[in-house]
Amino acid sequence: MNHSSTRPTDEVQSIVQIYGNMLFRTCYVMLGNEADAEDAVQETIIKYMQKAPTFETSGHEKAWLITTARNQCRDMLRSRLRHPQISLEYLQGLSSDTYESGILEALMSLPEKFRLVLILYYVEEYRVEDIARIIRRTPSAVKMRLQKGRRLLEEKYRKEYL
Repeated sequence: MNHSSTRPTDEVQSIVQIYGNMLFRTCYVMLGNEADAEDAVQETIIKYMQKAPTFETSGHEKAWLITTARNQCRDMLRSRLRHPQISLEYLQGLSSDTYESGILEALMSLPEKFRLVLILYYVEEYRVEDIARIIRRTPSAVKMRLQKGRRLLEEKYRKEYL
């Protein structure tokens, strides 16, 4: 991976068009609200523009974006712990599309290490080996997180919504 100075605008727009929704979904699940997810995606794109890395394949580029977004979300979550706030979405109450919002709420309540692998596997359709490279763990660790994440998700959903 080589670095040049900055990215051309058309290249950045292309990246946002290709990966923007995927990054937003990932950040939304990690952070739990749209505004923070949008901020995290924006910061990820800014880092992409500033660092201007080059990649061997589009898969490496996607993995870099996911890793950068994940790290941005972690930084935001740490900041939340230091400076707690009440979310506007929390005050207004989440939508009651029972099944989907219930699953989403249960997913968002899981610890980050389980949320991330579940999203990458089920939503983004990454293979276990690819997830292992992205999160810098072994494939067996990813499988264990998927297994435990599914179990926790089922327990939370049953407890809250059934």
